[in-house]
Amino acid sequence: MSMDEVSRVRVEGPLAPLADQFRSELRTAGYGAEWTIVQLRLLAGLSRWCSSRGLEHHDLTTARVGEFFAERKARVKVPRVPSRMTGPLVAFLRAEGLLDAPTEPPENAVDELLVKFHRHLVTERGLRENTVDLYSHTVRTFLRSLEPDFDLGDLGAEQVTRFVVSEAERRSPASATNIVVGLRSFLRYAIVEGLVARRLDTAVPTVANWRASALPKALEPGVARRLLAVCDRRTAIGRRDYAVLHCLWRLGLRVGEVVALGLEDLDWRAGEIVVHGKGGRDERLPLPVDVGEAIAGYLRRGRPRSPSRALFLRARPSFGPVSPATVRWPSIAPATSSGSLASVPIGCGTRPRPSSSHVVPRSRT
Repeated sequence: MSMDEVSRVRVEGPLAPLADQFRSELRTAGYGAEWTIVQLRLLAGLSRWCSSRGLEHHDLTTARVGEFFAERKARVKVPRVPSRMTGPLVAFLRAEGLLDAPTEPPENAVDELLVKFHRHLVTERGLRENTVDLYSHTVRTFLRSLEPDFDLGDLGAEQVTRFVVSEAERRSPASATNIVVGLRSFLRYAIVEGLVARRLDTAVPTVANWRASALPKALEPGVARRLLAVCDRRTAIGRRDYAVLHCLWRLGLRVGEVVALGLEDLDWRAGEIVVHGKGGRDERLPLPVDVGEAIAGYLRRGRPRSPSRALFLRARPSFGPVSPATVRWPSIAPATSSGSLASVPIGCGTRPRPSSSHVVPRSRT
C-alpha cells in the first residue's frame, strides 16, 4: 500500500477535524501505510458510531470508546480486539483531551488497600513500575488466600508462614524469593499504617537459594567479546543490542537502569552518564570510550526517529522505550542458544569496582 491510499481514507462526522492530525502523528511515529490505514478506518468507524448516537467529539468518554470497540468486535466476529490495534487511537484521543486517563475505582476492601499500597511504593519508596507490580501481585495473592472478610488486625505469624510455605512449594527459588520480599514490604507498611496489631515481617521465612554460589567472580573478557561479536551491527537491532550489552557488561547496569536511560543522561563533553538506580537515586558514572562508541553508533545509524526521549527504543512502531524483557533477552539470544555461549547469562549486572571493569551479570530477575 502507498501513502496515496492513506490519503483516500475519509473520516466523516464529528471526529473528521482530527483526521489530518492523527494521520500526521502516525507518520511521525513511524507507522507504515498499511497500519496507518487500519488506524484511520478505526477513527472513521468511531466517528460514524458517534454520529449514529447523536454524540459530538466532546461527548466521548473512555466507557463509550470501549462500547464502540465491543460492538465492533461482535459485528466482525473476532475473538478479541488486540490492544496493539486500538492503542494508537486511544492514546491519540487521550492526548487530545477527549478521554480521561483510565481509572478503575476499587471494587472492594482488598482493591482499596492495594491502591494505597501501590501509592506508598511509588511515592514513599520510589520503586520502579516492574517492582511495584510484582509486590502488588504478591499482596493480592496473599490477601485472597485469607478467609473472606478477614480482619487484618487478627493476622498472626501462622497465616503468614503458611502462605509463604504454600507458595514456595509450587515456585522456583527465585520466584519464591520475590514472594518473600514483596510480603515483607507489605507487612512493614501494614504496621506503620496500623493495619496489623503486631510486627509480622520478621515472621516471613527465608527461602533457601544458593544460585549465586556457582557464579564466577568475573565474566571473562574473551567470553564477553564473543558475546558482543554475535550482534549483527549491519542492522539497527544489532547496533542497539551491541550498545545494550556494553552497558550491561562494562557499566554493570541493572536491566531497569538500562531501560530508564534517556538521551539527556549522556554528557558527551564530560564523558559521563547518569544512571537512575533503585529508590529514585541517581548516580553519575564515567562513560568508557568503547561504551560511548557503541551508543554513538546506535544513535547515528540505528535509533528510529521518535518523540520518545528514551535512549533505547523498540524496533517497531510506535518506537517506544524497550521493555525489560528486550534487555534481558536481546536478539542475539537465539544465536547463542546452540553455541558455546549458551551458558552466558544475559541480564543485569553489578557496579564496576576500581579493581575490575569487567563484571558478571546478575540474575534475570
